Amino acid sequence: MNGARHGDWIRADDPSVVGAARRAAAELGDDAGLDPDDAGRMALAVSEVTSNLVKHATDGMVLVRPHPEAERTVELVAIDRGPGIPDLERVLRDGYSTSGTLGIGMSSMIRNASGFDIYSLPGRGTVLSMHFTPRGTAAPALRASGLTRPIGEETVCGDAYAFVVTGEAITALLCDGLGHGLGALEASQAATEIFLEAPGEPPAAIVERVHRGLAATRGGAVAVARIAADTVSFCGLGNVSGWIVDGQSRHGMLSTPGIAGHQSRRLRQYEYAAPPHAVVVLHSDGLTERWDAAATPGLFTRSPAVVAAALLRDAAGRRDDACVVTVRLGDDAH
Repeated sequence: MNGARHGDWIRADDPSVVGAARRAAAELGDDAGLDPDDAGRMALAVSEVTSNLVKHATDGMVLVRPHPEAERTVELVAIDRGPGIPDLERVLRDGYSTSGTLGIGMSSMIRNASGFDIYSLPGRGTVLSMHFTPRGTAAPALRASGLTRPIGEETVCGDAYAFVVTGEAITALLCDGLGHGLGALEASQAATEIFLEAPGEPPAAIVERVHRGLAATRGGAVAVARIAADTVSFCGLGNVSGWIVDGQSRHGMLSTPGIAGHQSRRLRQYEYAAPPHAVVVLHSDGLTERWDAAATPGLFTRSPAVVAAALLRDAAGRRDDACVVTVRLGDDAH
């Protein structure tokens, strides 16, 4: 299963974006085979989320895309830097709403979605994800996710990711194409294609293959992680960050200096023990390494999509492409 299924972020700064988000969802819903009733409920939920962002959020953005873990499923991700929701349990329980938050109409959004997850901190903002699946279709496992965002106002992102689920193991690749724009995108897309040719190889062998395959491109930084049971196997080449997050602490994974496609020392694969239900995070240097797991209590118990979205919101700058991949160990997905 390929996790490199991207969509375009829509900045929620004008009422017209409500219609744009709804139309994007409707097109994806047709592709997913949603019946008219399910499509109507999705349209209502997407409109409600986007309208609330426009009216009440600060720096609100919404993403509608094919779900990265499941066929025939549409996913919505929304982020904002607003005041947050002080009493989230109350909002989810009875639809209580507070002016200036994304909590307005929350209970109706939940009823109209096949699945839903949310994280909010007072003073920091809110992150939510929801998905829409045709009746009779298996729900997403919610074990892995990934998000990208291009530099500034550009529409092309030079970072890319992919992941493959094989039994109990998940193997993920992240590539940060050198620079940005179409040349960077060409390199990162080539990396994901090479990865998908033989994703069952050891991470070091995959990175070596990618290194050779990117010689005709501008190159980039690449990392591959395989998460299985309580072990993470990791190999990185260049400036890509890998972390194992357990509650409020995190542990970094080592990469080899270089540029995939052009410069490489001898690659090394490292094996790391991981606590049960930890989260593995890979991200490009479009996100600062200074993010603090302890500053977002409870975040890393949430679904991979919500974790990725919160990190993208809080740790990514606007002066570089950004990509983050999150994978949860264990079976406690939301």
